[in-house]
Amino acid sequence: MADGVKRGKTEQKGERQATPRGEVPLHRSIYQQLLQEVQNGTWKVGSKLPSEAALCERFGASRITVAKAIGTLQREGLVRRRAGSGTFVQQPPATANASLRFGLLIPELGTTEIFEPICRGMMSSPLTRPHSLVWGHASAEDERPERAAEDLCRQFIEQRLHGVFFAPVEFAADRHAANHRIVEALERAGIAVILLDRCVERFPARSRFDLVGIDNHRAGALLTEHVIAAGAKRPVFVARAGSAGTVHMRASGYWTAVRDAGLEFDGAACRGDLDDPEFLRKLLAREQPDALICQNDHAAAIVMRFLVEQGIRVPGEMRVAGCDDVKYAQYLPVPLTTIHQDCAEIGRVAMMTMLERLKNPGHPARDVLVDFSLMARESTR
Repeated sequence: MADGVKRGKTEQKGERQATPRGEVPLHRSIYQQLLQEVQNGTWKVGSKLPSEAALCERFGASRITVAKAIGTLQREGLVRRRAGSGTFVQQPPATANASLRFGLLIPELGTTEIFEPICRGMMSSPLTRPHSLVWGHASAEDERPERAAEDLCRQFIEQRLHGVFFAPVEFAADRHAANHRIVEALERAGIAVILLDRCVERFPARSRFDLVGIDNHRAGALLTEHVIAAGAKRPVFVARAGSAGTVHMRASGYWTAVRDAGLEFDGAACRGDLDDPEFLRKLLAREQPDALICQNDHAAAIVMRFLVEQGIRVPGEMRVAGCDDVKYAQYLPVPLTTIHQDCAEIGRVAMMTMLERLKNPGHPARDVLVDFSLMARESTR
């Protein structure tokens, strides 16, 4: 209880503190307990939940924390608030008696760590229960991943699915044209599309499809602000050539933070083949950085290995940061500072966004952004 009160007060002050890896945030714990009680019939459809004050006392939490948990139940259509009356349990709207079929078209499924928990988040959502998910992926190791993705798209159209969750193809030479062919084919077939993590358009252009992910511009800015506050004077942004628009957004956040910091260093965003040591050697010689902000954790792991091989101490001589908080980030030779995405929540919100799109097909396209947190570790100290 004491720990819950302390965390609740911290949130009430507006402070952003990282939840230790493996520990469930208090608002998620409250949500999960209430969800279980709704599902097992403790709180039946039409019944009134206890007041926020009562829930605060029960869980030892602040009103903000309890409201966040109730808000998640409300977004999932399991409760509704009546002004002046309280919060009541309800059936999920519109789709309670309908069974819909959705496809998962994710080229990087199985090769990156963020998409599997996103998929698990979709499956764990109460909104998914009446529906079915069809899995399909085009491995990034395929010789032509964009062709494999288009093949899966055709299969989904033949199966007459109601909607497809699509993570656009990255790195392939024909990726932009292929991504457009995929969403246009789905649209012609009358299949709703929800984009995961990234857009099909080149940043800063915006497509006509809903997108669920994080604010990558803010993530890039937050990482850069952190390394500058830690003492970096020449931070450099590092990425693979051909990366998705999310990486360009992180780079734009980097540029914003460098400009706002008023450093003598004007900043540099370097793109190339991270597996080529010569690219990294030239980067270090040309830019003379004291911090490397990498597009994601995988890139940061490659960069850190190169630095160790060159006898460059991390963080003594070079600070390194990544993004995604994959499982191995905290187990690298120097635990990695990174951005933690709540992938399961992204999956749950994606399902909610899909059902809302099917109910309101004429509504304007939206970016639905799930919050994230900075995991400050030894690599930037």
